[in-house]
Amino acid sequence: MKLENFSLLYPDGKTQQDHLAGVSVPDIDMYTLQELGMLEFFNPKSTPAAEHFTTDPAVIAYRNQTFSDLLNNPSLLDTLHRLVPVLQDITELRRLESDSDDDTASYLSSMTEIELYITCVDILHKGMTEVKSNLRGTAFKRLCDCVMDLAESDYYRELNQKLTELTRRVREIKSVTIGVNLDAQLRPAQAGVLSINAQPFKSGEVLEKILRLNFKDDEYTCIASLVPFGKKQTDNQKTALSLAFNSAIGEVYKSSLRSWKKIVQTYVLENTDFLLGLMPEIEFVVKGTQLQQQLLNKGCPLCAPTLRPMEDNIFRATELYNPAVALKLRDGEEIVPNDIYFDDSPENAMIYVLTGPNRGGKSVITCAIGLCQAMLQLGMYLPAKVCEISPADGIFTHFPTGADDTIDKGRLGEECARLGEIFDAVTAHSLVLLDESLSSTGSFEASYIAAEVLAGLAQAGCRCLFSTHLHELASEIDRINEESAKNGGVKIDTLVAGIEEGKRSFRIIRAKPDGKSYARDIAERYGLTYQNILEKIKKSCL
Repeated sequence: MKLENFSLLYPDGKTQQDHLAGVSVPDIDMYTLQELGMLEFFNPKSTPAAEHFTTDPAVIAYRNQTFSDLLNNPSLLDTLHRLVPVLQDITELRRLESDSDDDTASYLSSMTEIELYITCVDILHKGMTEVKSNLRGTAFKRLCDCVMDLAESDYYRELNQKLTELTRRVREIKSVTIGVNLDAQLRPAQAGVLSINAQPFKSGEVLEKILRLNFKDDEYTCIASLVPFGKKQTDNQKTALSLAFNSAIGEVYKSSLRSWKKIVQTYVLENTDFLLGLMPEIEFVVKGTQLQQQLLNKGCPLCAPTLRPMEDNIFRATELYNPAVALKLRDGEEIVPNDIYFDDSPENAMIYVLTGPNRGGKSVITCAIGLCQAMLQLGMYLPAKVCEISPADGIFTHFPTGADDTIDKGRLGEECARLGEIFDAVTAHSLVLLDESLSSTGSFEASYIAAEVLAGLAQAGCRCLFSTHLHELASEIDRINEESAKNGGVKIDTLVAGIEEGKRSFRIIRAKPDGKSYARDIAERYGLTYQNILEKIKKSCL
């Protein structure tokens, strides 16, 4: 199976080597994925998800094709599912073989590995035959062509025949005839294997002798046990006897062993190494496909991204939703999608301050933006109806955390330190997501620091959503924009998590925040309006 530089995730050897060397790899770490909630529903075990992120448009497009083939051909996913346990058996077999110095055991392990390899090829051949005409992506079309050529080749047929022959020879071994030369005192002087037999010897016990009257002429009848196997033997004795037999058998099969090893080393090991090397990629595409299929099964749309250059700094999503929330929906529930547009056009902005009532959907949409960006850079389809998007060179989050380093810095100091780390790394091509930042201090101090942070992000020119409880911050936006524009900073605008008819709608709209409406909503919810309070007092006085 000569697939030089083949990968399910990279279109050629150069892009894969570049990725391993850190080229086109964004700054998106596992901590960020945890804050966004991605690890709850997508967390490959063999290779951390963070190691798969890319900014290379060619890699993203290639993976889109790979996922498209898997989503459109469910049996292809089943093929990979069947393949993985066999590859795991090969891995375990090699581990066991590496712990053994026994040539015979190595010979048998080689045969078993060939059997497992042939099983892999048969699984792939059967699976690819079923979907061959439906494949559109480069990865699976290339893999399909190679598997077809191999499985239908004369060499593969000869390999199967050779394996069948050698397996039959080994499995026919039922007993060994041992010869022992004695000296003048009848002490063993020499011992060796006289023959390897295709039938077992008879025990020679009384009942067998009675049932078989011609035992005298039967060369396979034991007239005296050499060693009471399994009884009163030390581990060393058992090991010594086993080694002696294996050494003798190995000597008999030496020529077969050498020829078989040559076949294994020159052809099969290379191909099984190739298949084993694909295991992390197989796990990635299988779990990624399962995630996307689960969303589709929930009735949630997925779209192929319209990919824009990184320099465009665009994120335009129509009917964007949070996949982590969507996967938790009960039957009959529907998720509320929203339109979010980050760009430098006059109609939109690069930075938004999002305010709204508690539990109004601010954190949900903040994470939705980050998850959409992350799924893009993993090569998946996106949780939106339509999405035009540029890769980001990093995703940076600043969310509330229960593991604050507050002993030396205090809560506010810890928050400011984390914000400072973002500014150490952010560029114009980054995505920054701030959720309830600076909630550890009073509104006056928090608003002042928030205004400074926004002004800095505007100068960086990145895409940013600042979800906050600081409604009064909105009054500062015009001032910040005016000052920022003088130095070439990007535009900041405001969003509001809406309320319709006194209820949270989870709709995100372009508007100025009205802190009173949120306070009124909360007061009404808990019965703390002036009228409610008067009624409570009257009742308590009765």
